[in-house]
Amino acid sequence: MFFPSRPEYKRRVGQLWTTFAELLLTPFRHVDLLWGIGPLYFGWLFNELTSPKRSFRTAIQTGFSFLWAGAHWTYQHFAAHPEARHQLTPQALLAVNVSVTVLVILFGAAALFSGLRRKYPPYGSFLGHTRFSNYFMITIFPIQSRYLDWSWERLLAILLFAAPIWLLVHLALMPARKRK
Repeated sequence: MFFPSRPEYKRRVGQLWTTFAELLLTPFRHVDLLWGIGPLYFGWLFNELTSPKRSFRTAIQTGFSFLWAGAHWTYQHFAAHPEARHQLTPQALLAVNVSVTVLVILFGAAALFSGLRRKYPPYGSFLGHTRFSNYFMITIFPIQSRYLDWSWERLLAILLFAAPIWLLVHLALMPARKRK
C-alpha cells in the first residue's frame, strides 16, 4: 500500500518532529555555535517584521544573515580541515557542506550588494522577497557546522515543517506588523 497505516503515519510524523527539534536545539547545546545562531534568529525576527513586499531592506538583512552563516561555516570547515587552508581542491568543493556554504555566501553577497546599491541584478529581484530564508539557515545550521550529518530525514523534516512554522510565525507576528 502506498499510504502508510494511521499508526505508522503517526510514528513517522513523530520521528520527523523529533528530528526537527534536534535541528533547532543542537546549536544551543554547544557554546561555540551560539555566536553563529543568535544573529540568524534576530535576523529572522527583523525580516518577519518587515513588509511582505520586495524591499532593499529585506535584501540587506538577508545578505547579512547569509554572509554571517557562511563565515561561521567557513571557519568551521577550516578548523576541521587545516590542510584546506593552503589549497581548496575540486573534490572538497563537491562536498555537500562546502557546496552549500559557497552558495550561501554567493547569495548573501548578491543580496547585500543589491540592497546597498538599491538595484537588483537581472532576474534577481527575489533577493528582496527572502524574509523566510533565515528559517532554512537556522535549520541547516547544525548540519553545516558539522554537529549533525546531512540526511534525507533531516532534509524532509526541514521541508515538512517549513509551511507550518511560516504560518505560526506569520500569525504570531501579525500584531507587531500592524502597529507600524
